[in-house]
Amino acid sequence: MYDENSALIAAILYVSIVLAIELGHLLGRRIQRFATEPSKAHVNAIQASLLGVLALLLGFTFSLSLQRFNDRSEAIVDEANAIGTAYLRAQLLPASVRDDVKRSLRDHLDLRVHAGAVTLDDEADRQALLAKTNENLDVVWRSARRAVELDPSPVPSGLFIQSLNEMIDAYGRRDAALHRHVPELVLFLLYGTFILTGIVLGYGAGVAGHRPSFATYILVALIVVLAFIIIDLDRPRRGLIRVDQSSLHNLKTAVDAAESAADGEPAPALPRTGVTGRQ
Repeated sequence: MYDENSALIAAILYVSIVLAIELGHLLGRRIQRFATEPSKAHVNAIQASLLGVLALLLGFTFSLSLQRFNDRSEAIVDEANAIGTAYLRAQLLPASVRDDVKRSLRDHLDLRVHAGAVTLDDEADRQALLAKTNENLDVVWRSARRAVELDPSPVPSGLFIQSLNEMIDAYGRRDAALHRHVPELVLFLLYGTFILTGIVLGYGAGVAGHRPSFATYILVALIVVLAFIIIDLDRPRRGLIRVDQSSLHNLKTAVDAAESAADGEPAPALPRTGVTGRQ
């Protein structure tokens, strides 16, 4: 489902619910003459119960989708902070390895910024980019080992190793967060509830002897919009709602400015972005 266009899914959902309402209406009209007031009241009670279940499922699914969206947003901020810390602490390393480490960290930052523009359905490019990132991390780690051999003291080398570990962990967490979606089983359950609710709504109108009201189709449109938002939130790199990549872009701008600064000039401070937006 996550490989399909979200607008197409919303359109299919709308058509399915409308057809379900029409089917329910035809069934209701066929047995209208046999319906009694108690049976009509029973149908109305079932309608109210199904709408309550539908509202509960929509709220539950929306909460799952929003939580995953927030997790991905926090993962980007954490990774930007981890890369920035590693870059700053690389300046404490011995001069013989310092430039190589900083260059590798800049390459890693470029790859992670580029990764934010590759959608999950572009599997070939994404896997190639991940392979390059892993190769670059191996280069950084080998340079870190040389730095420890040259200066095994826990302050400069030890602090850099710690920040490098945090950077690698943040890389893994961000990549893992991309694959945490609302389970498709939950979405199919929600779809089944949509269809069943549409049938009962149409059936109730048919039993009552009238067409489904205009308000019914407004309700259908609202349900489809909510379903679209749920699916769109769970697609962090495509669709209308996308995860903010500004933390990594701001870091890249600061690093590029620091590298282009003239010798002897103080390098500009790297941005430190917290989850709450503090700088």
